[in-house]
Amino acid sequence: MLYRKFPRCSHDISILGFGAMRLPLAGDQQDAGNIDEEQAIEMIRTAIDNGVNYIDTAYPYHNGMSELVVGKALDDGYRDRVFLATKLPSWLITSREDMDRYLDEQLTRLNTDHIDFYLLHGLGSETWENLTRLGVLEFLDSAKADGRIRYPAFSFHDQVSVFREIVDAYEWVFAQIQYNYMDEQTQAGTEGLKYAAELGLGIVVMEPLRGGLLSGDVPVIHQHILNAPVMRTPSDWGLRWVWNHPEVTVVLSGMSSLEQVKENLASATQGLPNSLSPEELAVVEKMRETFASRVKIPCTGCRYCMPCQNNVDIPECFNYYNQAYTYEAEEKAKGVYLWALSGAFSGGIPGYASCCIQCGECEEKCPQGLPIREYLQEVADCFEK
Repeated sequence: MLYRKFPRCSHDISILGFGAMRLPLAGDQQDAGNIDEEQAIEMIRTAIDNGVNYIDTAYPYHNGMSELVVGKALDDGYRDRVFLATKLPSWLITSREDMDRYLDEQLTRLNTDHIDFYLLHGLGSETWENLTRLGVLEFLDSAKADGRIRYPAFSFHDQVSVFREIVDAYEWVFAQIQYNYMDEQTQAGTEGLKYAAELGLGIVVMEPLRGGLLSGDVPVIHQHILNAPVMRTPSDWGLRWVWNHPEVTVVLSGMSSLEQVKENLASATQGLPNSLSPEELAVVEKMRETFASRVKIPCTGCRYCMPCQNNVDIPECFNYYNQAYTYEAEEKAKGVYLWALSGAFSGGIPGYASCCIQCGECEEKCPQGLPIREYLQEVADCFEK
Protein backbone atom coordinates (compact mmCIF):
# COMPACT_ATOMS: atom_id res chain seq x y z
CA MET A 1 0.00 0.00 0.00
CA LEU A 2 1.14 3.52 -0.80
CA TYR A 3 0.31 6.51 1.39
CA ARG A 4 -0.02 10.26 0.95
CA LYS A 5 -0.81 13.14 3.31
CA PHE A 6 -3.42 15.85 3.45
CA PRO A 7 -1.52 19.17 3.57
CA ARG A 8 -3.44 20.19 6.71
CA CYS A 9 -3.18 16.79 8.40
CA SER A 10 0.11 15.03 9.11
CA HIS A 11 -1.17 11.44 9.08
CA ASP A 12 -0.22 8.92 6.41
CA ILE A 13 -3.42 8.08 4.53
CA SER A 14 -3.75 5.10 2.21
CA ILE A 15 -4.19 6.15 -1.41
CA LEU A 16 -7.02 3.62 -1.66
CA GLY A 17 -10.08 4.32 0.47
CA PHE A 18 -12.88 1.83 1.07
CA GLY A 19 -16.19 3.40 0.07
CA ALA A 20 -19.07 1.62 1.85
CA MET A 21 -21.72 2.73 -0.63
CA ARG A 22 -21.96 -0.41 -2.78
CA LEU A 23 -21.59 -3.25 -0.30
CA PRO A 24 -22.75 -6.74 -1.37
CA LEU A 25 -26.42 -7.51 -0.86
CA ALA A 26 -28.14 -10.63 0.41
CA GLY A 27 -31.49 -11.97 -0.72
CA ASP A 28 -33.58 -9.43 -2.60
CA GLN A 29 -31.10 -7.43 -4.65
CA GLN A 30 -33.62 -4.59 -4.92
CA ASP A 31 -33.43 -3.92 -1.18
CA ALA A 32 -30.32 -1.76 -0.77
CA GLY A 33 -30.58 -2.07 3.01
CA ASN A 34 -30.24 -5.84 2.97
CA ILE A 35 -26.44 -5.98 3.19
CA ASP A 36 -24.64 -9.32 3.24
CA GLU A 37 -22.96 -8.47 6.53
CA GLU A 38 -20.60 -11.42 6.70
CA GLN A 39 -19.22 -10.75 3.23
CA ALA A 40 -19.09 -6.98 3.72
CA ILE A 41 -17.20 -7.29 7.00
CA GLU A 42 -14.73 -9.72 5.41
CA MET A 43 -14.14 -7.27 2.56
CA ILE A 44 -13.58 -4.27 4.85
CA ARG A 45 -11.23 -6.18 7.14
CA THR A 46 -9.30 -7.66 4.21
CA ALA A 47 -8.74 -4.14 2.91
CA ILE A 48 -7.54 -2.95 6.33
CA ASP A 49 -5.28 -5.99 6.78
CA ASN A 50 -3.65 -5.03 3.48
CA GLY A 51 -2.97 -1.43 4.37
CA VAL A 52 -6.18 0.51 3.69
CA ASN A 53 -6.71 2.92 6.56
CA TYR A 54 -9.43 5.20 5.17
CA ILE A 55 -13.02 3.97 5.49
CA ASP A 56 -15.82 6.10 4.05
CA THR A 57 -19.55 5.83 4.67
CA ALA A 58 -22.54 8.18 4.98
CA TYR A 59 -25.90 8.50 6.69
CA PRO A 60 -28.11 7.43 3.72
CA TYR A 61 -25.93 4.69 2.22
CA HIS A 62 -27.78 1.37 1.95
CA ASN A 63 -30.92 2.94 3.39
CA GLY A 64 -29.09 3.82 6.57
CA MET A 65 -27.53 0.39 7.10
CA SER A 66 -24.01 1.12 5.85
CA GLU A 67 -22.92 2.95 8.99
CA LEU A 68 -24.18 0.09 11.17
CA VAL A 69 -22.28 -2.53 9.16
CA VAL A 70 -19.12 -0.42 9.06
CA GLY A 71 -19.38 -0.06 12.82
CA LYS A 72 -19.50 -3.85 13.18
CA ALA A 73 -16.58 -4.30 10.77
CA LEU A 74 -14.48 -1.98 12.93
CA ASP A 75 -15.00 -4.04 16.10
CA ASP A 76 -12.21 -6.28 17.41
CA GLY A 77 -9.59 -3.54 17.29
CA TYR A 78 -10.08 -2.48 13.68
CA ARG A 79 -11.38 0.96 14.65
CA ASP A 80 -7.98 1.91 16.04
CA ARG A 81 -6.31 1.05 12.72
CA VAL A 82 -8.28 3.37 10.47
CA PHE A 83 -9.40 6.90 9.81
CA LEU A 84 -13.20 6.88 9.68
CA ALA A 85 -15.15 9.27 7.46
CA THR A 86 -18.89 9.84 7.38
CA LYS A 87 -21.12 12.72 6.37
CA LEU A 88 -23.80 15.06 7.66
CA PRO A 89 -26.95 14.53 5.53
CA SER A 90 -27.06 18.13 4.30
CA TRP A 91 -30.43 17.93 2.55
CA LEU A 92 -32.20 16.81 5.76
CA ILE A 93 -31.03 19.72 7.93
CA THR A 94 -33.72 22.20 8.91
CA SER A 95 -32.25 23.57 12.15
CA ARG A 96 -28.99 23.95 14.05
CA GLU A 97 -30.20 21.24 16.44
CA ASP A 98 -30.52 18.77 13.56
CA MET A 99 -26.77 18.88 13.03
CA ASP A 100 -25.97 17.68 16.54
CA ARG A 101 -28.78 15.13 16.44
CA TYR A 102 -27.58 13.48 13.24
CA LEU A 103 -23.94 13.47 14.34
CA ASP A 104 -24.82 11.87 17.67
CA GLU A 105 -26.94 9.26 15.88
CA GLN A 106 -24.04 8.48 13.56
CA LEU A 107 -21.63 8.06 16.46
CA THR A 108 -24.04 5.50 17.92
CA ARG A 109 -24.49 3.69 14.61
CA LEU A 110 -20.74 3.49 14.09
CA ASN A 111 -20.09 2.48 17.70
CA THR A 112 -17.39 5.11 18.16
CA ASP A 113 -16.84 8.23 20.24
CA HIS A 114 -15.43 10.30 17.39
CA ILE A 115 -15.39 10.67 13.62
CA ASP A 116 -11.96 11.34 12.15
CA PHE A 117 -13.16 13.07 8.96
CA TYR A 118 -16.65 14.56 9.05
CA LEU A 119 -17.99 15.83 5.74
CA LEU A 120 -20.87 18.04 4.79
CA HIS A 121 -22.48 15.72 2.26
CA GLY A 122 -23.07 16.53 -1.41
CA LEU A 123 -22.89 20.30 -1.18
CA GLY A 124 -24.39 22.47 -3.90
CA SER A 125 -25.57 26.05 -3.97
CA GLU A 126 -28.90 25.38 -2.23
CA THR A 127 -27.63 23.07 0.52
CA TRP A 128 -24.65 25.33 1.18
CA GLU A 129 -26.84 28.40 1.49
CA ASN A 130 -29.21 26.60 3.85
CA LEU A 131 -26.48 25.13 6.03
CA THR A 132 -24.56 28.39 6.40
CA ARG A 133 -27.78 30.21 7.27
CA LEU A 134 -28.43 27.64 10.00
CA GLY A 135 -24.92 27.92 11.48
CA VAL A 136 -23.08 24.87 10.13
CA LEU A 137 -19.63 26.41 10.46
CA GLU A 138 -20.22 27.10 14.15
CA PHE A 139 -21.46 23.50 14.46
CA LEU A 140 -18.21 22.18 12.98
CA ASP A 141 -16.17 24.33 15.36
CA SER A 142 -18.24 23.08 18.29
CA ALA A 143 -18.02 19.42 17.28
CA LYS A 144 -14.24 19.74 16.91
CA ALA A 145 -13.94 21.42 20.29
CA ASP A 146 -15.87 18.70 22.11
CA GLY A 147 -14.00 15.90 20.34
CA ARG A 148 -16.85 14.35 18.36
CA ILE A 149 -15.07 15.09 15.08
CA ARG A 150 -11.40 15.65 14.35
CA TYR A 151 -11.24 17.15 10.86
CA PRO A 152 -13.95 18.93 8.83
CA ALA A 153 -14.37 18.43 5.09
CA PHE A 154 -17.08 18.44 2.42
CA SER A 155 -18.18 16.50 -0.63
CA PHE A 156 -19.44 18.36 -3.65
CA HIS A 157 -21.87 18.14 -6.57
CA ASP A 158 -22.35 21.45 -8.39
CA GLN A 159 -20.60 23.95 -10.63
CA VAL A 160 -17.01 25.01 -10.10
CA SER A 161 -17.98 28.59 -9.16
CA VAL A 162 -19.92 27.23 -6.17
CA PHE A 163 -16.97 24.97 -5.33
CA ARG A 164 -14.63 27.95 -5.16
CA GLU A 165 -17.04 29.78 -2.84
CA ILE A 166 -17.19 26.84 -0.44
CA VAL A 167 -13.43 26.27 -0.49
CA ASP A 168 -12.87 29.89 0.46
CA ALA A 169 -15.39 29.87 3.32
CA TYR A 170 -13.68 27.69 5.94
CA GLU A 171 -10.49 25.94 7.01
CA TRP A 172 -11.36 22.58 5.43
CA VAL A 173 -8.95 19.66 5.56
CA PHE A 174 -10.05 18.34 2.19
CA ALA A 175 -12.68 18.46 -0.51
CA GLN A 176 -14.21 15.32 -1.95
CA ILE A 177 -15.00 15.58 -5.66
CA GLN A 178 -16.08 13.39 -8.54
CA TYR A 179 -13.08 12.95 -10.80
CA ASN A 180 -12.07 10.50 -13.50
CA TYR A 181 -10.75 10.62 -17.06
CA MET A 182 -14.26 11.26 -18.37
CA ASP A 183 -15.07 14.02 -15.87
CA GLU A 184 -12.25 16.53 -16.12
CA GLN A 185 -14.78 19.27 -16.94
CA THR A 186 -17.65 17.97 -14.78
CA GLN A 187 -18.65 19.72 -11.52
CA ALA A 188 -15.45 20.85 -9.73
CA GLY A 189 -13.32 19.12 -12.36
CA THR A 190 -9.65 19.79 -12.95
CA GLU A 191 -10.12 23.50 -12.31
CA GLY A 192 -11.55 22.84 -8.85
CA LEU A 193 -8.96 20.18 -8.11
CA LYS A 194 -6.11 22.59 -8.73
CA TYR A 195 -7.80 25.53 -7.03
CA ALA A 196 -8.37 23.60 -3.79
CA ALA A 197 -4.87 22.12 -3.85
CA GLU A 198 -3.26 25.54 -4.34
CA LEU A 199 -5.05 26.73 -1.18
CA GLY A 200 -3.76 23.80 0.87
CA LEU A 201 -6.74 21.44 0.80
CA GLY A 202 -6.34 17.75 0.22
CA ILE A 203 -8.43 16.01 -2.42
CA VAL A 204 -10.45 12.83 -1.97
CA VAL A 205 -11.79 11.48 -5.24
CA MET A 206 -15.12 9.70 -5.54
CA GLU A 207 -16.40 7.94 -8.66
CA PRO A 208 -12.90 7.31 -10.08
CA LEU A 209 -14.49 4.64 -12.30
CA ARG A 210 -17.84 6.42 -12.72
CA GLY A 211 -19.65 3.93 -10.50
CA GLY A 212 -18.04 1.00 -12.32
CA LEU A 213 -18.87 2.24 -15.83
CA LEU A 214 -15.19 2.66 -16.71
CA SER A 215 -14.39 -0.86 -15.53
CA GLY A 216 -17.00 -2.59 -17.68
CA ASP A 217 -16.45 -4.93 -20.60
CA VAL A 218 -16.97 -2.47 -23.47
CA PRO A 219 -15.70 -4.00 -26.75
CA VAL A 220 -14.96 -0.66 -28.44
CA ILE A 221 -12.07 0.04 -26.06
CA HIS A 222 -10.52 -3.43 -26.16
CA GLN A 223 -8.20 -2.53 -29.02
CA HIS A 224 -6.78 0.45 -27.14
CA ILE A 225 -5.96 -1.77 -24.18
CA LEU A 226 -4.46 -4.50 -26.38
CA ASN A 227 -2.23 -1.95 -28.10
CA ALA A 228 -1.11 -0.32 -24.85
CA PRO A 229 2.58 -0.46 -23.82
CA VAL A 230 1.48 -2.00 -20.48
CA MET A 231 -1.30 -4.52 -19.98
CA ARG A 232 -3.88 -3.36 -17.44
CA THR A 233 -7.54 -3.97 -16.75
CA PRO A 234 -9.97 -1.10 -17.49
CA SER A 235 -10.28 -0.55 -13.71
CA ASP A 236 -6.53 -0.35 -13.29
CA TRP A 237 -6.21 2.20 -16.10
CA GLY A 238 -8.91 4.36 -14.52
CA LEU A 239 -7.48 4.26 -11.00
CA ARG A 240 -3.91 4.82 -12.13
CA TRP A 241 -5.02 7.89 -14.11
CA VAL A 242 -6.50 9.48 -10.97
CA TRP A 243 -3.55 8.57 -8.76
CA ASN A 244 -1.24 10.09 -11.35
CA HIS A 245 -2.42 13.52 -10.12
CA PRO A 246 -0.19 14.64 -7.21
CA GLU A 247 -3.02 16.80 -5.81
CA VAL A 248 -5.04 13.65 -4.97
CA THR A 249 -4.56 12.03 -1.56
CA VAL A 250 -7.24 9.31 -1.49
CA VAL A 251 -9.19 7.56 -4.22
CA LEU A 252 -12.42 6.00 -2.97
CA SER A 253 -13.60 2.73 -4.47
CA GLY A 254 -17.12 1.49 -3.77
CA MET A 255 -16.22 -2.19 -3.79
CA SER A 256 -18.92 -4.85 -4.00
CA SER A 257 -16.97 -8.10 -3.85
CA LEU A 258 -13.79 -9.54 -2.37
CA GLU A 259 -12.41 -9.91 -5.90
CA GLN A 260 -12.77 -6.18 -6.46
CA VAL A 261 -11.01 -5.51 -3.15
CA LYS A 262 -8.05 -7.67 -4.21
CA GLU A 263 -7.89 -6.09 -7.68
CA ASN A 264 -7.91 -2.56 -6.26
CA LEU A 265 -5.32 -3.45 -3.63
CA ALA A 266 -3.02 -4.63 -6.41
CA SER A 267 -3.55 -1.37 -8.31
CA ALA A 268 -2.79 0.65 -5.18
CA THR A 269 0.74 -0.75 -4.97
CA GLN A 270 1.57 1.13 -8.19
CA GLY A 271 -0.36 4.40 -7.79
CA LEU A 272 2.47 6.89 -7.60
CA PRO A 273 1.97 10.51 -8.69
CA ASN A 274 3.29 11.45 -12.13
CA SER A 275 4.11 7.82 -12.82
CA LEU A 276 2.30 7.32 -16.15
CA SER A 277 4.39 7.76 -19.27
CA PRO A 278 3.24 9.88 -22.22
CA GLU A 279 2.47 6.64 -24.07
CA GLU A 280 0.29 5.42 -21.20
CA LEU A 281 -1.53 8.73 -20.94
CA ALA A 282 -2.17 8.53 -24.68
CA VAL A 283 -3.95 5.19 -24.14
CA VAL A 284 -6.28 6.79 -21.61
CA GLU A 285 -6.93 9.69 -23.97
CA LYS A 286 -7.89 7.27 -26.75
CA MET A 287 -10.33 5.54 -24.41
CA ARG A 288 -11.77 8.92 -23.41
CA GLU A 289 -12.23 9.96 -27.01
CA THR A 290 -13.87 6.66 -27.91
CA PHE A 291 -16.34 6.90 -25.05
CA ALA A 292 -17.04 10.57 -25.80
CA SER A 293 -17.87 9.76 -29.42
CA ARG A 294 -20.70 7.49 -28.24
CA VAL A 295 -22.64 10.20 -26.35
CA LYS A 296 -26.23 10.17 -27.58
CA ILE A 297 -27.56 13.53 -26.31
CA PRO A 298 -25.13 16.45 -26.89
CA CYS A 299 -25.90 18.17 -23.58
CA THR A 300 -22.94 20.12 -22.17
CA GLY A 301 -24.31 20.19 -18.62
CA CYS A 302 -24.27 24.00 -18.53
CA ARG A 303 -27.58 23.97 -16.59
CA TYR A 304 -28.96 27.08 -18.29
CA CYS A 305 -32.18 25.06 -18.64
CA MET A 306 -32.50 24.89 -14.87
CA PRO A 307 -34.36 25.23 -12.62
CA CYS A 308 -37.29 23.31 -14.06
CA GLN A 309 -40.67 24.44 -12.71
CA ASN A 310 -41.60 20.78 -12.17
CA ASN A 311 -38.24 19.81 -10.62
CA VAL A 312 -36.99 17.69 -13.54
CA ASP A 313 -33.19 17.51 -13.27
CA ILE A 314 -32.71 17.81 -17.01
CA PRO A 315 -28.89 17.61 -17.22
CA GLU A 316 -28.78 14.59 -14.90
CA CYS A 317 -31.53 12.82 -16.84
CA PHE A 318 -29.43 13.24 -19.99
CA ASN A 319 -26.26 12.27 -18.12
CA TYR A 320 -27.62 8.88 -17.04
CA TYR A 321 -29.16 8.26 -20.45
CA ASN A 322 -25.82 8.96 -22.11
CA GLN A 323 -24.09 6.64 -19.66
CA ALA A 324 -26.42 3.81 -20.66
CA TYR A 325 -25.30 4.06 -24.30
CA THR A 326 -21.72 5.26 -23.91
CA TYR A 327 -20.71 2.43 -21.58
CA GLU A 328 -23.18 -0.24 -22.76
CA ALA A 329 -24.62 -0.30 -19.24
CA GLU A 330 -28.35 0.32 -19.49
CA GLU A 331 -29.33 -1.60 -16.35
CA LYS A 332 -26.62 0.00 -14.22
CA ALA A 333 -27.46 3.49 -15.48
CA LYS A 334 -31.16 2.87 -14.94
CA GLY A 335 -30.58 1.78 -11.35
CA VAL A 336 -28.55 4.88 -10.52
CA TYR A 337 -31.06 7.13 -12.32
CA LEU A 338 -33.99 5.73 -10.33
CA TRP A 339 -32.08 6.14 -7.07
CA ALA A 340 -30.32 9.46 -7.59
CA LEU A 341 -33.37 11.32 -8.95
CA SER A 342 -35.91 9.73 -6.59
CA GLY A 343 -36.06 12.82 -4.40
CA ALA A 344 -34.03 11.32 -1.55
CA PHE A 345 -31.56 14.20 -1.91
CA SER A 346 -34.07 16.94 -2.79
CA GLY A 347 -36.70 16.99 -0.09
CA GLY A 348 -38.67 14.06 -1.46
CA ILE A 349 -39.47 15.65 -4.82
CA PRO A 350 -38.41 13.42 -7.73
CA GLY A 351 -36.52 14.78 -10.72
CA TYR A 352 -37.38 12.09 -13.27
CA ALA A 353 -37.82 12.78 -16.98
CA SER A 354 -41.45 11.64 -16.71
CA CYS A 355 -42.14 14.65 -14.48
CA CYS A 356 -41.83 16.92 -17.53
CA ILE A 357 -45.08 18.80 -18.27
CA GLN A 358 -43.96 19.85 -21.76
CA CYS A 359 -43.99 23.58 -21.00
CA GLY A 360 -40.99 24.24 -23.27
CA GLU A 361 -39.40 26.85 -21.02
CA CYS A 362 -36.15 24.86 -20.88
CA GLU A 363 -35.81 24.83 -24.66
CA GLU A 364 -36.03 28.62 -24.79
CA LYS A 365 -33.03 28.83 -22.44
CA CYS A 366 -30.85 26.07 -23.96
CA PRO A 367 -27.73 27.56 -25.68
CA GLN A 368 -27.46 24.45 -27.87
CA GLY A 369 -31.08 24.67 -29.00
CA LEU A 370 -31.68 21.06 -28.03
CA PRO A 371 -35.17 19.52 -28.38
CA ILE A 372 -35.20 18.89 -24.65
CA ARG A 373 -38.78 17.70 -24.42
CA GLU A 374 -38.20 15.03 -27.06
CA TYR A 375 -35.04 13.87 -25.34
CA LEU A 376 -36.77 13.71 -21.95
CA GLN A 377 -39.42 11.47 -23.46
CA GLU A 378 -36.65 9.18 -24.75
CA VAL A 379 -35.17 9.04 -21.25
CA ALA A 380 -38.54 8.23 -19.68
CA ASP A 381 -39.18 5.51 -22.27
CA CYS A 382 -35.79 3.97 -21.58
CA PHE A 383 -35.65 4.11 -17.79
CA GLU A 384 -39.23 4.30 -16.54
CA LYS A 385 -41.16 1.70 -18.55
